[in-house]
Amino acid sequence: MTQVATPPAGTPEQEPPGPPPGHVRLTIDGVQVDAPKGELVIRAAERIGTAIPRFCDHPLLDPVGACRQCLVEVEMGGRKMPKPQAACTQTVADGMVVNTQLSSPVAEQAQRSNLEFLLLNHPLDCPICDKGGECPLQNQTLANGPSASRLRDPKRVFTKPIPVSTQILLDRERCVLCQRCTRFSAQIAGDRFIDLLERGSAQQIGINRTEPFQSYFSGNTIQICPVGALTSAAYRFRARPFDLVSTPTTCEHCASGCSLRTDSRAGGITRRLAADDPQVNEEWNCDKGRFAFTYLRQGDRLTQPLVRNADGMLRPASWTDAMAAAARGLLQARDAGGVGVLPGGRVSVTDAYAYAKFARVALRSNDIDFRVRDTPVLDNGAEEAGFLARRVVGRGPGRGGVTHQELEHAPAVLLVGFEPEDESPIVFLRLRKAVRSRGLAVFAVGALATRGLEKLDGTLLPATPGTEPAVLAGLTREGTADTGLGEAAAAARNRLGAALRSAGAVLLVGERAAAVPGLLTAVETLADATGARIGWVPRRAGDRGALEVGAFPTLLPGGRPVTDAAARAEVEAAWGVPVPETPGRDTGGILAAVRDGDLSGLVIGGVDPADLPDPGAALTAVTAASFVVSLEIRASAVTELADVVLPVAAAPEKPGAFMNWEGRMRPFAAVLPEVGRLDEGRVLDTLGVEMDVDLYTQTPAAAAGELGRLGGWPAERTAAAIDPAGPVRSGPPESHGLTPHDKVLTSWRPLLDGGRMTDGEPALAGTARPEVVRLSAASAQALGVVDGAPVTVRGPGGGLTLPVAVTEPMRTDAVWLPARVGGRPLSAWIGTSAGHAVRVMAGAGIGREAR
Repeated sequence: MTQVATPPAGTPEQEPPGPPPGHVRLTIDGVQVDAPKGELVIRAAERIGTAIPRFCDHPLLDPVGACRQCLVEVEMGGRKMPKPQAACTQTVADGMVVNTQLSSPVAEQAQRSNLEFLLLNHPLDCPICDKGGECPLQNQTLANGPSASRLRDPKRVFTKPIPVSTQILLDRERCVLCQRCTRFSAQIAGDRFIDLLERGSAQQIGINRTEPFQSYFSGNTIQICPVGALTSAAYRFRARPFDLVSTPTTCEHCASGCSLRTDSRAGGITRRLAADDPQVNEEWNCDKGRFAFTYLRQGDRLTQPLVRNADGMLRPASWTDAMAAAARGLLQARDAGGVGVLPGGRVSVTDAYAYAKFARVALRSNDIDFRVRDTPVLDNGAEEAGFLARRVVGRGPGRGGVTHQELEHAPAVLLVGFEPEDESPIVFLRLRKAVRSRGLAVFAVGALATRGLEKLDGTLLPATPGTEPAVLAGLTREGTADTGLGEAAAAARNRLGAALRSAGAVLLVGERAAAVPGLLTAVETLADATGARIGWVPRRAGDRGALEVGAFPTLLPGGRPVTDAAARAEVEAAWGVPVPETPGRDTGGILAAVRDGDLSGLVIGGVDPADLPDPGAALTAVTAASFVVSLEIRASAVTELADVVLPVAAAPEKPGAFMNWEGRMRPFAAVLPEVGRLDEGRVLDTLGVEMDVDLYTQTPAAAAGELGRLGGWPAERTAAAIDPAGPVRSGPPESHGLTPHDKVLTSWRPLLDGGRMTDGEPALAGTARPEVVRLSAASAQALGVVDGAPVTVRGPGGGLTLPVAVTEPMRTDAVWLPARVGGRPLSAWIGTSAGHAVRVMAGAGIGREAR
């Protein structure tokens, strides 16, 4: 037995040390606790392992004390408060004594009575309720509730279900009025799509029927609802929680890299939930990440290899025959003129590495590019390549990169070519959280103020598409006013210029910025002048990882420049083969070279021609290739033209990892390993063997191990090798020579735009925002149109008619259209893309011009 030393008799007892600075000391159930000032009692209890029952409380929502289930006894200065207090609204105080249901009969009886009150009108339909088996109300009732009801009157009933949207259904009779859903919509999403109606005993949850439902985040209300009041149209009555197999995964839809929990049953995905990840998505995700998984089971899913036979038709073949045919064709194309590789942006990190190594080792070429976008890449790509090498490659948490958490604490954020709510919704939620909690100043340079910018209380720096570099250049001249911007815009510019010089300021740059000549250079110049940090946010989940592992025409794995002899030597030592030293072509250059006969073959991964600026030209290039190998999930326009089609696994069917925009690895497990589909790394490894080369990417672990041994390349050496002269200054903005009816087109892809990864989910599609033409109030007045009136936008390739949405503030010389309309790219409708002049006319078009 350990002896405890006692002080000698007469020695005065030492006072115990007080609480740390900024803390108070209280007692909870007899346990002394030091808690930060302002902390809620319910949080302090959680830290010592005491779970106080609750329904309305949520750590990411403001306290409201609506459900009264967390009642505790509180004593201050030796005197008890006259009645139990809600632990979710009571803040800690020095000397406070708290007795929870574990130590206070009064608190326990108050909680039991409140639970009985909540059950008065609650239906006893647990066996058919979607929340049954994971319901806090059910659990607490079984543990502490009454065994029988004393209510003899009929329970309150409502019409059910009420559609909050096509995706969210409300069963009002189950609601306990905890207000989690209403607080989420108002505080987190900024979309008042659901609210409390009536008062007193008639109070209930309802919707605003006069405004359209438009929220990308509504599915979170289902997850945080503590009862079965809010349910999903896609999941309703489909399964019981105890029938499901849960797997931690990562979302494959954008570059945020949200942590998810995917539930499956009988070989198919049943639902997705947001996982708790404080570093990235906290406890939220967007509706696309939550509901868009049905593309996996569409009827055009590829299940076996296809080979084009002598009759010109694609026929099913064995893997052995398909690999042999692909190897023969690629070897011939390689020797005849070369082969380009387009892996797309859906790939995992290790799959992207397999593509990068296959291009250099098997095809002996640097003609590989992951970039797929609606707007054209710069003609030579040098500006974008230099920007990515200098400001993106090799950066990450703790390595000079910007993170979600750092956005939350930034003094100012400038958005450049980036609309976060549409292009990276979790970034939007982080920015909104910072705006609400700290008053973060958000600015955006662009032609119009979006709904997302309004919800961020943001400020627009007006810029006609193509003039953004000039606007950013003005930010480097502190204290000057540009009368050409107008008084309000000039004041905003000067305010931003000062804010960007504050420590921690951030420039968030979207991939669309590469389509404006000089804009990326202007971003770098502004960052150097102000000290602001740069974050690059691409659109697709695999883009950042593909860049890092060398699926890029000028960079090898780890950010090594292909033109640097020392960098090539490192890779050659690891691979055991020579690496080509001539920089490769970008996506547009590869397709043009195939079309012109300078390249003979193509290896195409998850590239949909509809995602390219000119889908027709892309398909023409694929048609012109002498040999095409397609690695695809579903049949597409590319697979119809390919000579060999190799079916591959989608993200839920394989293990791997994405690298999100922060540079953070986001691993995921196989949700459906039993389907037996092969990942692209293994397919390319096997194809390499047929071509007499070894890739060693047969498993994600093997590829990751080789990547780890390669390591990174010093960022400063990468930047110097890419562009020894540093950033180039952009010239004056292009003059469009606009007539009164001409506007400069600006555009981006909304989150829900009819893309193929949302196929098979009509309820989700029903929540997409309407397809409209956005014009300033002055432009609409000049055309003589009002909100909702038809407007036709004409380009060199045709016209498109959509209703107008008057938007302010917005440049009068600009017009906005969604980058995809009716599931087709905008360029397929009007023959041009963002940054070019189009003609805007009132009324509908004629013939083919009318949609």
